[in-house]
Amino acid sequence: MMSWVNVLDAIGTMAFAASGALIGVKKQMDVFGVVVLGLVTAIGGGIIRDVILDSLPPYVFVHNLDIIIAIITSIIVFISPKSIENRRLFFYFDAMGLGVFSAIGVSKAIDCHMSFIGSIILGTITAVAGGMIRDVLSAEIPLVLKKEIYASACVVGTSLFYVLDLLKLNTSVNLFICTFIIFVLRVIAFSKNWQLPRKIL
Repeated sequence: MMSWVNVLDAIGTMAFAASGALIGVKKQMDVFGVVVLGLVTAIGGGIIRDVILDSLPPYVFVHNLDIIIAIITSIIVFISPKSIENRRLFFYFDAMGLGVFSAIGVSKAIDCHMSFIGSIILGTITAVAGGMIRDVLSAEIPLVLKKEIYASACVVGTSLFYVLDLLKLNTSVNLFICTFIIFVLRVIAFSKNWQLPRKIL
């Protein structure tokens, strides 16, 4: 039976793949390019996480469900990009994916006895690295380097996860709390137009 974490992981994979594929469509890539962009967005962060943890081969190359979900989602977007464009529901899915991937990443880091800072970095990488690869491949400035509250939400959520783990909170509950906090921060920041400070020259 699939746990709620597996369900959220699948939703996050779909959302991230769709975001990558949609950019591929906007950049007028062919179907292969669109699928590649969708794939790297959905699974890139998890692969980098597993390589850092020396967990080889990476999880997605042994359990292919995320790859299949990403490919199917990317093809659907290629065929009908208007089906997801400008949909608020899509934004919520993306925010949920950001949360659950961060939570899974920091949880695996803690299991491998990484330090507080190392765990936060790895959790954040798991969530945002795929999007950074997507943006580089599509010749865009990565979203996490702009003024939006994005990676910073991951830092807050993963930091809380680490602290609650020290307090011996049940891991499943901790995963939910971390996912929820990041989701809420991302949604509120987007709706209120919260931004990080930037230097204006």
